[in-house]
Amino acid sequence: MKIQNSKLILHFALSFCILIFAFCILVPKVNAQRASLYFSPSSGTYTVGNTFLVQVKVNSGGVAINAADGTIIFDPDKLEVVRISKEDSIFTLWVQEPIFSNSLGTVNFAGGKPSPGFIGAAGTIFNIYFRAKTSGTTNLTFASGSVLADDGKGTNILGSLGSGVYNLTAKGIETIPPEEVTAGPPKAPIVSSTDCPDENRWCSNNSPRLEWKLPQDVIAISYAIDKNPTTNPKEIFEPTSSVSFSNLEDGIWYFHINFKNQYGWGALTHRKLMIDTKPPLPFEIEVKMEDPTDPQPVLFFDTKDELSGIEYYELTIGQGESFQVRGITKENPLKLPPQAPGKHLVVVRAFDKAGNFTDAKKEIEILPIETPQIKSCPKSIYPNSSLTLEGKSIKNAKIRVFLQREGEEPVLKEVKASGDGEWIFISDPLKEGKYKVWVEAKDERGALSLPSKVYEFYVGLPTFLRFGKIAIDYLSIMVTLIVIIIGLLLIIFYAWYRISVWRKRMRKETKEAAQAVLTAFKALREEVQEQIEYLDGKPGLTDSEAKVRDKLKEALDISEKFIGKELEDIEKELE
Repeated sequence: MKIQNSKLILHFALSFCILIFAFCILVPKVNAQRASLYFSPSSGTYTVGNTFLVQVKVNSGGVAINAADGTIIFDPDKLEVVRISKEDSIFTLWVQEPIFSNSLGTVNFAGGKPSPGFIGAAGTIFNIYFRAKTSGTTNLTFASGSVLADDGKGTNILGSLGSGVYNLTAKGIETIPPEEVTAGPPKAPIVSSTDCPDENRWCSNNSPRLEWKLPQDVIAISYAIDKNPTTNPKEIFEPTSSVSFSNLEDGIWYFHINFKNQYGWGALTHRKLMIDTKPPLPFEIEVKMEDPTDPQPVLFFDTKDELSGIEYYELTIGQGESFQVRGITKENPLKLPPQAPGKHLVVVRAFDKAGNFTDAKKEIEILPIETPQIKSCPKSIYPNSSLTLEGKSIKNAKIRVFLQREGEEPVLKEVKASGDGEWIFISDPLKEGKYKVWVEAKDERGALSLPSKVYEFYVGLPTFLRFGKIAIDYLSIMVTLIVIIIGLLLIIFYAWYRISVWRKRMRKETKEAAQAVLTAFKALREEVQEQIEYLDGKPGLTDSEAKVRDKLKEALDISEKFIGKELEDIEKELE
């Protein structure tokens, strides 16, 4: 029974220690406020040929912001950008001026505002003026974007990207009200064309349609088209309000028309049409680099358009966004913005003044500069502590440190390497979580290295054991060990106490047993002694009787010594 009780106590103590050992603390996360980019209006109905305004806006979500960027995509078959305006923009600084590509259907921008930034639900970033090209439904969407908080860290707080849906309707047949009839010949017609809307700009449509308003009193019209700006048409036609021509050859044409009423022929109108259907001449791109790591190669290219002339060039580098440049010749080459290491396909698209284009392509390769090294990175640090890194790079380089908390975008910081390439980085105090860190080098030209090895570390209390998402720190372990030690001491004390009680009981019972044995042996000794004395007093003992008497004396002495010794040994063991 005593052994079973001891086992129950030991089992209880061990179970209690295991429960303490499994204790853990869960830390809730707080969701940050979110911003959004959107279009205003986000829907509408517009007529083909007309221009309409769409504003790109930002909702800061109640947080001060100081920068935003994005890429907008539209269907170039249905829409074309006429112009972009930064009027009333909340941003005053532009890393990337808003630029558009009607061939690719993209608009790109990257702007900012100094601290304290902007807070609001409807901040205008810039305005886009679109022209509807063909009828149907078309979408306007953000392919990408970011909104950065004015928190000193550039935290991306973008939560959503809006979109727009617009209905484009064909130009209806207008009911032309009859013009007021006045005495005298008709006035000179006013001629328009949706195919070539501006007579002073080149167009690529060689089958234009021309329209005019027809006064009520007109009984005949006369028109002709040729390349003479002052022709007086002779051929007479029935009254009509439009005419179309097909497959006109490239060049400058003039459409001549006048009306006739009861008073005679009226004044002539000469409407110019500038048609160019041929793209610019083919050309090649030449590249000049100071060395294989030069991040800004110089491009030499030039071409001509024999009729309308070159309007501008549109460049696309790799998977990057397109941008426009003007006035480029081989005597005035283009220096590219800084490029990352690697191979880049450069596409130059030359547009003439009628919108025709010719492409030229060239692959360039930029080698990286030496990759910086991180000498060591701690496995863990305490919450609200700073991460300290030391490393080695090329001399006087800017070290770009990327610090990424799990589930968040990387934060970029920069430090300057010394003249011998040594550098030290000390971060801002960090919140609890898992982090990754890596570095790149950037020299004074803007040339970049490849990223260094990625290091991982943990910000939190020192972790002794981790089971999935459950971490047990040193404090928990120390508490657990103290509880276990106290439990074991209680168990040992209880066992010692039980053994002490048992030893006392055994000592008492042993003494009682020894006393009984001594009493019995004393009685036996007295009885044997009487028999020996009887034999000693008996006259004429035989030899055999004398031997028995002597043997009894010897046995009695030996027994007395043995029993005495064993009783002494038992008392010593029980002490």
